[in-house]
Amino acid sequence: MNLQTERLTIRPFIMEDFDETFEIYQRIDVCRYLLHEPWTKENAKASFMKKIKDQTLSTENSLHLAVNYQGTIIGDLTVFYTEMRETVEIGYTFHPEYGGQGFATEALQTVITQLFQQHNIHRIQAILDKRNQASENVCLRLGMRKEGDFKEDFWNKGEWTDTLIYGLLAKEWKNKKR
Repeated sequence: MNLQTERLTIRPFIMEDFDETFEIYQRIDVCRYLLHEPWTKENAKASFMKKIKDQTLSTENSLHLAVNYQGTIIGDLTVFYTEMRETVEIGYTFHPEYGGQGFATEALQTVITQLFQQHNIHRIQAILDKRNQASENVCLRLGMRKEGDFKEDFWNKGEWTDTLIYGLLAKEWKNKKR
Protein backbone atom coordinates (compact mmCIF):
# COMPACT_ATOMS: atom_id res chain seq x y z
CA MET A 1 0.00 0.00 0.00
CA ASN A 2 1.60 3.23 -1.20
CA LEU A 3 -0.44 6.36 -0.60
CA GLN A 4 0.08 10.07 -1.02
CA THR A 5 -1.71 12.90 0.78
CA GLU A 6 -1.23 16.63 0.45
CA ARG A 7 1.72 16.53 2.90
CA LEU A 8 2.55 12.87 3.48
CA THR A 9 3.83 9.75 1.80
CA ILE A 10 2.52 6.55 3.40
CA ARG A 11 4.36 3.43 2.36
CA PRO A 12 5.87 0.17 3.59
CA PHE A 13 9.00 0.49 5.71
CA ILE A 14 12.42 0.12 4.10
CA MET A 15 15.79 -0.52 5.81
CA GLU A 16 16.77 3.13 5.45
CA ASP A 17 13.92 4.02 7.85
CA PHE A 18 15.55 2.26 10.81
CA ASP A 19 17.31 5.22 12.47
CA GLU A 20 14.28 7.52 12.36
CA THR A 21 11.96 4.75 13.52
CA PHE A 22 14.33 3.92 16.37
CA GLU A 23 14.31 7.61 17.32
CA ILE A 24 10.53 7.40 17.77
CA TYR A 25 10.32 4.08 19.60
CA GLN A 26 13.22 4.62 22.00
CA ARG A 27 11.28 7.43 23.67
CA ILE A 28 9.65 6.72 27.03
CA ASP A 29 6.88 9.24 26.33
CA VAL A 30 6.01 7.52 23.04
CA CYS A 31 5.89 4.03 24.55
CA ARG A 32 4.02 5.03 27.70
CA TYR A 33 0.65 3.86 26.33
CA LEU A 34 1.95 1.11 24.05
CA LEU A 35 2.13 -2.55 25.02
CA HIS A 36 5.92 -2.68 24.77
CA GLU A 37 8.76 -0.89 26.48
CA PRO A 38 10.94 1.61 24.60
CA TRP A 39 13.24 0.05 22.05
CA THR A 40 16.84 -0.46 23.07
CA LYS A 41 19.93 -0.97 20.95
CA GLU A 42 19.63 -4.66 21.81
CA ASN A 43 16.04 -5.22 20.62
CA ALA A 44 15.47 -2.47 18.05
CA LYS A 45 16.64 -4.36 14.97
CA ALA A 46 14.35 -7.34 15.66
CA SER A 47 11.37 -5.06 16.29
CA PHE A 48 12.10 -3.06 13.16
CA MET A 49 12.52 -6.18 11.01
CA LYS A 50 8.92 -7.16 11.82
CA LYS A 51 7.83 -3.86 10.27
CA ILE A 52 9.90 -4.63 7.17
CA LYS A 53 8.49 -8.17 6.92
CA ASP A 54 4.83 -7.15 7.19
CA GLN A 55 4.23 -5.22 3.98
CA THR A 56 0.92 -6.62 2.83
CA LEU A 57 -2.35 -6.88 4.67
CA SER A 58 -3.65 -10.41 5.00
CA THR A 59 -5.33 -12.53 7.62
CA GLU A 60 -1.85 -13.90 8.45
CA ASN A 61 0.11 -10.61 8.42
CA SER A 62 -0.14 -7.18 9.90
CA LEU A 63 0.57 -4.23 7.65
CA HIS A 64 3.12 -1.70 8.91
CA LEU A 65 3.32 1.62 7.08
CA ALA A 66 5.84 4.42 7.47
CA VAL A 67 4.49 7.97 7.48
CA ASN A 68 6.98 10.24 5.73
CA TYR A 69 6.87 14.04 5.90
CA GLN A 70 9.41 16.00 3.90
CA GLY A 71 11.82 13.07 3.81
CA THR A 72 11.54 12.20 7.51
CA ILE A 73 9.71 9.27 9.11
CA ILE A 74 7.36 10.89 11.60
CA GLY A 75 4.99 8.01 12.30
CA ASP A 76 3.98 4.41 11.98
CA LEU A 77 0.57 2.98 11.08
CA THR A 78 -0.35 -0.63 11.75
CA VAL A 79 -3.36 -2.51 10.38
CA PHE A 80 -4.24 -6.09 11.21
CA TYR A 81 -7.24 -8.34 10.90
CA THR A 82 -9.12 -9.26 14.04
CA GLU A 83 -10.82 -12.61 14.50
CA MET A 84 -14.08 -11.12 13.22
CA ARG A 85 -14.78 -11.32 9.50
CA GLU A 86 -13.85 -8.21 7.44
CA THR A 87 -12.75 -6.33 10.56
CA VAL A 88 -9.37 -4.72 11.13
CA GLU A 89 -7.75 -2.88 13.99
CA ILE A 90 -5.65 0.20 13.36
CA GLY A 91 -2.81 1.46 15.48
CA TYR A 92 -0.74 4.59 15.11
CA THR A 93 2.36 6.06 16.66
CA PHE A 94 3.83 9.46 15.86
CA HIS A 95 6.89 11.37 16.98
CA PRO A 96 5.74 13.96 19.57
CA GLU A 97 7.55 16.76 17.73
CA TYR A 98 4.96 16.39 14.96
CA GLY A 99 1.93 16.27 17.26
CA GLY A 100 -0.91 18.75 17.01
CA GLN A 101 -0.42 19.37 13.30
CA GLY A 102 -3.04 16.98 11.93
CA PHE A 103 -0.57 14.45 10.53
CA ALA A 104 -2.13 11.43 12.26
CA THR A 105 -5.62 12.39 11.13
CA GLU A 106 -4.47 13.05 7.57
CA ALA A 107 -2.62 9.74 7.32
CA LEU A 108 -5.40 7.70 8.89
CA GLN A 109 -8.14 9.26 6.75
CA THR A 110 -6.25 8.15 3.67
CA VAL A 111 -5.55 4.64 4.97
CA ILE A 112 -9.14 4.18 6.17
CA THR A 113 -10.51 5.22 2.77
CA GLN A 114 -8.17 2.71 1.10
CA LEU A 115 -9.18 -0.07 3.50
CA PHE A 116 -12.88 0.45 2.88
CA GLN A 117 -12.63 0.95 -0.88
CA GLN A 118 -9.89 -1.49 -1.90
CA HIS A 119 -9.94 -4.19 0.78
CA ASN A 120 -13.70 -4.54 1.35
CA ILE A 121 -13.36 -3.99 5.08
CA HIS A 122 -16.67 -3.85 6.95
CA ARG A 123 -15.45 -2.42 10.27
CA ILE A 124 -12.34 -0.70 11.63
CA GLN A 125 -11.59 -0.49 15.32
CA ALA A 126 -9.00 1.22 17.49
CA ILE A 127 -8.22 0.01 21.01
CA LEU A 128 -6.39 2.47 23.22
CA ASP A 129 -5.27 3.27 26.73
CA LYS A 130 -7.82 5.70 28.12
CA ARG A 131 -5.08 8.00 29.43
CA ASN A 132 -3.93 8.64 25.85
CA GLN A 133 -6.09 11.68 25.18
CA ALA A 134 -4.25 12.54 21.95
CA SER A 135 -5.11 9.12 20.51
CA GLU A 136 -8.74 9.45 21.56
CA ASN A 137 -8.88 12.88 19.90
CA VAL A 138 -7.66 11.33 16.63
CA CYS A 139 -10.47 8.74 16.80
CA LEU A 140 -13.02 11.49 17.36
CA ARG A 141 -11.68 13.61 14.47
CA LEU A 142 -11.96 10.54 12.23
CA GLY A 143 -15.64 10.23 13.13
CA MET A 144 -15.21 6.99 15.03
CA ARG A 145 -17.70 6.19 17.75
CA LYS A 146 -16.86 5.07 21.26
CA GLU A 147 -18.02 1.48 21.64
CA GLY A 148 -16.45 0.55 24.93
CA ASP A 149 -14.98 2.08 28.07
CA PHE A 150 -13.50 -0.63 30.24
CA LYS A 151 -12.27 0.07 33.77
CA GLU A 152 -8.99 -1.46 34.93
CA ASP A 153 -9.34 -4.31 32.45
CA PHE A 154 -5.73 -4.56 31.26
CA TRP A 155 -2.54 -5.12 33.21
CA ASN A 156 0.30 -3.30 31.50
CA LYS A 157 3.71 -2.21 32.73
CA GLY A 158 2.94 -2.94 36.36
CA GLU A 159 -0.47 -1.29 36.61
CA TRP A 160 -4.13 -1.76 35.76
CA THR A 161 -5.21 0.44 32.89
CA ASP A 162 -8.55 1.47 31.41
CA THR A 163 -9.28 0.65 27.77
CA LEU A 164 -11.33 2.54 25.19
CA ILE A 165 -12.61 0.93 22.01
CA TYR A 166 -13.60 3.05 19.02
CA GLY A 167 -15.25 1.70 15.90
CA LEU A 168 -16.19 2.78 12.41
CA LEU A 169 -18.32 0.97 9.81
CA ALA A 170 -17.77 1.26 6.08
CA LYS A 171 -21.28 2.66 5.60
CA GLU A 172 -20.63 5.34 8.23
CA TRP A 173 -17.41 6.38 6.49
CA LYS A 174 -19.18 6.51 3.13
CA ASN A 175 -21.95 8.69 4.58
CA LYS A 176 -19.40 10.94 6.28
CA LYS A 177 -17.52 11.44 3.02
CA ARG A 178 -20.65 12.63 1.24
